[in-house]
Amino acid sequence: MEFFKFRKDIPFMRHALVFNVISLVTFLLAVVLLATKGLNFGVDFTGGTVLEVHYPQGAEPQNIRALLEQGGYKDVTVQNFGTAKDVMIRLPAKGEDTGAKLSETVMLTLQQDDPQAQLRRTEFVGPQVGEELIENGGLALLVVCFGIVVYLWLRFEWKFGLAAIIANMHDVIIVLGFFAFFQWDFSLTVLAAVLAILGYSVNESVVVFDRIRENFRKMRTATTPQVIDNAITATMSRTIITHGSTQMAVLAMLIFGGETLHYFALALTIGILFGIYSSVLVASPLVMWLGVTRADLMPVKKEGADLDRTP
Repeated sequence: MEFFKFRKDIPFMRHALVFNVISLVTFLLAVVLLATKGLNFGVDFTGGTVLEVHYPQGAEPQNIRALLEQGGYKDVTVQNFGTAKDVMIRLPAKGEDTGAKLSETVMLTLQQDDPQAQLRRTEFVGPQVGEELIENGGLALLVVCFGIVVYLWLRFEWKFGLAAIIANMHDVIIVLGFFAFFQWDFSLTVLAAVLAILGYSVNESVVVFDRIRENFRKMRTATTPQVIDNAITATMSRTIITHGSTQMAVLAMLIFGGETLHYFALALTIGILFGIYSSVLVASPLVMWLGVTRADLMPVKKEGADLDRTP
């Protein structure tokens, strides 16, 4: 299906250097922000208390959050849990308060407003668990990146694998740079979004790389920039439809998903936009500058293979 028809190839590679300079500056800026400001890790990573509270008459997360903030509890996360009558409250450790002491003071604050509020469950996440999650999350990113390189190396050629992993890390670092700059809450759901962005971005790169390989076999008199320009232009309709449909679903989560899915959807939105950009204007120029040629993608003929088939 092709809703958008491009009659002439768009000369992306003519402006590849300009776009890659912009990408490099943006990437370095994100790295500086991560090194100076760092990520604002949520309760999942830093440790804190999780409470499940039941309201017989129904609960309004916004009102509960405002009530707790008035009581001196900052960075509180309140969301419906299961039904409209149950809420889950996440708050970081406050001073020397343990999970039990903190839950008692929180319930006193809530019951002053609604005496029928009932505490159903309390969990305390220690800082040690948070450190393990950070280490495991970083390890997950490394494993995913390594798997992408190996996959593309086996499917295409090592130059494609190297270009794709640079482009994908470009997306991830920029997403993390946004979270560092605005100090948005970085939780396990955001980490899941970052891993999803890696897979989503490499999928777009594979589509473009497949067309580049196909063009090298069909366009025998074309130069490498012409081959890449044609490959990107030919996949533009698919890119617009696929990413537009995905962004509609993510936008619905961003608007209607509430606080639970807000930063998850926000990370995906940024990742989708930069995923398109990096696949077209980062990965493809890198493949060109690494010197990919038609010979790199042609099957190697073994000497004597024709002789072996003769009787």
